[in-house]
Amino acid sequence: MTRRTIIGIIFIMAALLRLADMWGIFQLNWEHSWTAYFGPVLLLYIGAELVIYSFNKNPSQWLMRPVPQGEDGKRISCAVRFGADAYRYQGEAFHGARLDAFCGALRLDLREAVITEDEEMDVHTFLGGVELFVPSNVNVVVKSHNFIGGVGDETAGRSISGAPCLHIVASNFLGGVSVKE
Repeated sequence: MTRRTIIGIIFIMAALLRLADMWGIFQLNWEHSWTAYFGPVLLLYIGAELVIYSFNKNPSQWLMRPVPQGEDGKRISCAVRFGADAYRYQGEAFHGARLDAFCGALRLDLREAVITEDEEMDVHTFLGGVELFVPSNVNVVVKSHNFIGGVGDETAGRSISGAPCLHIVASNFLGGVSVKE
């Protein structure tokens, strides 16, 4: 993690300690007055700003794992339970995927993937979300079955003649999938 991220996390922790003291969870013997609320709010704001700025400036510092291969050696299989994972293709060939998010978040970045033929992705969410970044040189077709969830497709209506097609089959139960370019 970068120094800015660590400092942001320290600010957030200090604010949470101050709030815990104010709410009587434990005593740190800090002063109680109306101005005492200004300190935690300021610390939370500064801490969150530092962490968000750090993430936006250098997202690779966060968890990026190697892309897991499936049993056939081509199709990948990613599953998240009670957490978050992010995967990024950097020039590798993409041959389909199965993505499962159970009470968690999954991010798959295919913008630099090599897609030469039609491929299929099976996406399943339960109280979770999947964020997909697709290359601009492929067509995207989304089919979904949703129960209090959905799919946001920013590539809808895009049609490139002769380009390979990425078929996304999503099944969402209190979850969602976001397809972005």
